Amino acid sequence: MPTYYKLIRDRIPEIISKQGLSMSTRILESDEYLSELRTKLQEETNEFLEAKPGSEAVEELADMLEVIYALAEASGVTVQELEQIRAKKADKRGGFKERIYLIVVEDA
Repeated sequence: MPTYYKLIRDRIPEIISKQGLSMSTRILESDEYLSELRTKLQEETNEFLEAKPGSEAVEELADMLEVIYALAEASGVTVQELEQIRAKKADKRGGFKERIYLIVVEDA
């Protein structure tokens, strides 16, 4: 019997039950939830880094985005507010589209 001790997507219990399997789950407290979301983001990031370029990597990016949205909401920020913050930072500091790679900055 596998043991997981990890945050799962909301419909996973339904999927497990439909397979005729039984499980044990519990609802996390707020502080535990934030901690587990951080752990889940690291897990999804590692899966992205190990994924083959293309659709496999894009699937992992989608998983990361799902966790990021959950982290935002758990932190009291809507997805729309998060996007506004991202856009404001991009306007002020730029994005990564130009692929600029910093080598060195010399002291004055």
